[in-house]
Amino acid sequence: MTETVLFERRGAIAVLTLNRPEKLNALDYATNDRLLDLLDAIEGDDRLRAVVITGAGDRAFSAGGDIHEFTGSINASVDIAMRDFVRRGQAMTARLESFPKPVIAAVNGIAYGGGCEITEAVHLAVASDRAMFAKPEIAIGIPPTFGGTQRLPRLAGRKRALELLLTGDPFTPDHALALGLINRVVPHDDLMSAAFALAERVTRHSPLAAARIVTAVTRGLNASIGEGLRIEGEQFARMAATQDVHEGLSAWIERRTPLYQGR
Repeated sequence: MTETVLFERRGAIAVLTLNRPEKLNALDYATNDRLLDLLDAIEGDDRLRAVVITGAGDRAFSAGGDIHEFTGSINASVDIAMRDFVRRGQAMTARLESFPKPVIAAVNGIAYGGGCEITEAVHLAVASDRAMFAKPEIAIGIPPTFGGTQRLPRLAGRKRALELLLTGDPFTPDHALALGLINRVVPHDDLMSAAFALAERVTRHSPLAAARIVTAVTRGLNASIGEGLRIEGEQFARMAATQDVHEGLSAWIERRTPLYQGR
């Protein structure tokens, strides 16, 4: 049986490929579960320090949730749909958002619905100039269910997000860049090399510091400034007791490249 998400190790970078190209990499329940299992394994592997997520084939990053599958859950009952579809998808995007190692989306084609919500949730994103985005859930009579009504307004602002959520209209990678949904647009053939280059720029630094930054940003984003500053201080205190801090400071003073051990 073909794996719904492929795993590849490229040095310190884990590459996860959504692998249902015949279904435009739609996120069925098995894909969600496989993605969560792989993230658990990557978190526990100290040799891996960043993650790149992309889609198989030339057409799609992910077209979103598997409509045929979740239609069955909705027809069964609201409780089943909430358990199997909504909570599963929300758990997946929440895991990506709070993952302690930087996660980069390499958006190689259409990123609709749940595919767009993965892009919203991850820490960084690079898009091909052939990519297209959309929040089309309204066209089938539902709101987004993997966090799209919450993360997109935080990224783009309320009115700009609502225009996309209420119309369902597709939008270009340049518009996604202007909204703050992605970090850059690159020629299609350069997509993976650009994603790896970004990952390498991140992984040259302390993995512990990266985790503390991700935690501070994720937890502090929805907090008051006072609570956010307390979170920031807590994350600094966790870092101050590590060997990586001493190595970073010594390397700066000695004008050499630091050798971080992640402890």
